Amino acid sequence: MEVKLKEFQAEIDSANVVFQRLRNEEDTLIDQINQAKDEINKIVHEIEEYDKRDRDIRSRIREFQLHQSNKVTAFGGGRVMGLLEVIERQHRKFNRAPIGPIGAHVTLVDGDKWGTAIECAVGKVLNAFIVTDHKDSLLLRACAREANYKHLQIIIYEFSRPRLHIPDHMLPQTHHPTAISVLRCDNPTVLNVLIDVGNAERQVLVKDYDAGKTVAFDQRISNLKEVYTSDGYKMFSRGSVQTILPPMKNTRGGRLSGSYDNKIKTLENEAFEAQNKARQSKGMKRSIDEELQGLHDNLQNAKKRRQDAERVLRSKEFGLRDFKKSYVTESSSTAVSTVDELHVELSKIRDEIHERENSLEKLQLRLKEADNKANGVKISFENLCESAKVEIGALEEAECELMMIDKDLKDAELKKNHYEGVMSTKVLSQLNGAEAEYQELEHNRRESYKKASIICPESEIETVGGCDGSTPEQLSAHLTRLSQRLQQESRRHPESIEDLRMLYNKKERKILRKQQTYKAFREKLDACHKALELRWSKFQRNATLLKRQLTWQFNGHLGKKGISGHIKVCYEEKTLSIEVKMPQDASSSSVRDTRGLSGGERSFSTLCFALALHEMTEAPFRAMDEFDVFMDAVSRKISLDAVVDFALAQGSQWIFITPHDISMVKQDERVKKQQMAAPRS
Repeated sequence: MEVKLKEFQAEIDSANVVFQRLRNEEDTLIDQINQAKDEINKIVHEIEEYDKRDRDIRSRIREFQLHQSNKVTAFGGGRVMGLLEVIERQHRKFNRAPIGPIGAHVTLVDGDKWGTAIECAVGKVLNAFIVTDHKDSLLLRACAREANYKHLQIIIYEFSRPRLHIPDHMLPQTHHPTAISVLRCDNPTVLNVLIDVGNAERQVLVKDYDAGKTVAFDQRISNLKEVYTSDGYKMFSRGSVQTILPPMKNTRGGRLSGSYDNKIKTLENEAFEAQNKARQSKGMKRSIDEELQGLHDNLQNAKKRRQDAERVLRSKEFGLRDFKKSYVTESSSTAVSTVDELHVELSKIRDEIHERENSLEKLQLRLKEADNKANGVKISFENLCESAKVEIGALEEAECELMMIDKDLKDAELKKNHYEGVMSTKVLSQLNGAEAEYQELEHNRRESYKKASIICPESEIETVGGCDGSTPEQLSAHLTRLSQRLQQESRRHPESIEDLRMLYNKKERKILRKQQTYKAFREKLDACHKALELRWSKFQRNATLLKRQLTWQFNGHLGKKGISGHIKVCYEEKTLSIEVKMPQDASSSSVRDTRGLSGGERSFSTLCFALALHEMTEAPFRAMDEFDVFMDAVSRKISLDAVVDFALAQGSQWIFITPHDISMVKQDERVKKQQMAAPRS
């Protein structure tokens, strides 16, 4: 028995070793699959990058080809062509034709070397248009909206200004070129805009990064604003702060290049290289996909073998456990049957139970399938019955309709035969007689028409109103009346009809001219009325604002002494009244008449009113006499300071002559004091 236990244990150990080995193989395959997936994701990302780069290069190639066919499209794309067409249609409305885009008017010296640097320095200005005044800028903005060119940069600059010549001492003192020195243009206005707006004369171009740092930060060059390297780096210093900006991602140099062939060839080579790399990456991805598929197959096989080994291991463990239990039972029991027999019987019973359970599950599955099929057949049979009922009902209705139609057809056939008989016996004879009578009347009408046309053409009859619906007797009576009226009018007016017709046409043309003149005068009068109403409203608004301004300025001057006041102006009554409230007045009442003030207060109020008027008016000469009469020393100093401050603020020349002490007047570089010696007693 112990030998058998050792054999069971050895089998379990060997099965466990196999199970562990297979599980390690499965883990290794899972790690390899994850690594392959990571490599595939990495390659997919590289393929997307190469495809994106290829699309960008193709887009740039198309842009360069478009620029090669038309240089103007490099500075605004297709929108600028539409804008130029709109400007061409409306060029008569501009005071001066706009100039633009600026980039189309300039060329670059050594464009392959400085193209990127110039694009970073003045690239934003190259798409702009130049106009001579604000009116043209508004008109150009309207043209841009019509051409769907949004956010157009418009620069207002005087076209008549000559070319700017900058002295050498105002330029950066360096041997490196500036942006304006590598640009060529025949239009002085464009160069002036690049200098005044783009500061191109203060932007220095260098070859590389190290040279840029030396020029921007180490040499301390005067009149230097910014330094740009040939690959797009921007360097500048403001005070003690040094700044270096990397090249902009969207910067595309070469817009000012004279030839695009080399750039297009270079870009095509780059696109071909990107496509090759993408193709190689796709090949690598396919090979890795195949390896991944093989790894998945190996993983499935490893899982299956691991599950089989695990099942064998578990069965051996269960067998060992059962053997141990049976061994314990055999050693402690006195039963007749041996442990081996019981174990065999138990195994047989378990196998039978397992087989019966499997057969029961199969029977249950088949029973469910049969039930489902029966339900499906039952439902389809019910649907078939319903559809058959509907079709039978429709057939019955169609049969009834067919019978009704057959009956109606027979009735219509009988009516047709009846009316055909009536037509042949009664109606046709009457129709033939009426047709013969019609032919005779038509013949008579034609003969009468010929005779009447000889006497009077039909066109003349139509001019006098026609004769439709009239009998010959009525026409004869009407002709008699017309003849009598013609004789009467001939006696009254001896002129001929042609003369009267010419006179009528002449009067009609004269009336038409008068109506047109009246209409033009009416339009002018309406425009004058509208202009008058607009000007009158503006005048009323200005008058109201002037009243407020006068009160504010009057209060401002009064406030220097702690006084407040108000000025009432009535334009209808042509009156002006001043109200003053003194600080020592405890009541809230105001003095409405300046005669109620003391002499000094009245003089100070009058001075404040005069200064308020002076600020609102312009005059070549001003005169003030005895403005400080009856004032005490404090009021006189405040008044004199107010007048001096007003004179300094106005910037005009004032002369004050006063017998009082002027030492209190504040000092200023524009204030000059001259004091005469005291008269001898």
